[in-house]
Amino acid sequence: MGGARFPRRARLSKRGEFQAVFRDAVKIFTPALTLLVKRNGLGYPRLGLAISKKHAPSAVVRNRVKRMTREGFRLHQERLGAVDVVALARPGVARLDRQQLRAQLDTLWARLIEQCETF
Repeated sequence: MGGARFPRRARLSKRGEFQAVFRDAVKIFTPALTLLVKRNGLGYPRLGLAISKKHAPSAVVRNRVKRMTREGFRLHQERLGAVDVVALARPGVARLDRQQLRAQLDTLWARLIEQCETF
């Protein structure tokens, strides 16, 4: 994958792909977000989003979380390696402003990059 793009092949889209990550994943979390990570044999990282109405009842908040998560993935994907990542919202994500959300996402991506080095 060249540059910092987010092509279709870098997305988890099928139910089976999500279930594989949910079944056997390493969890990395902050108070408002969780990343589930599992190795894949594809040679490049993929991202899936599971931002529920339960934890982010407003569509505006859900879309902000998804947009900022995709952007962080796009910027860090070159250093992730061959992993599947599913981002989940936790209680409290709706109370975060943009700066707080970005700080938590930056923390998650840094931990994930560190974790990928040990895979």
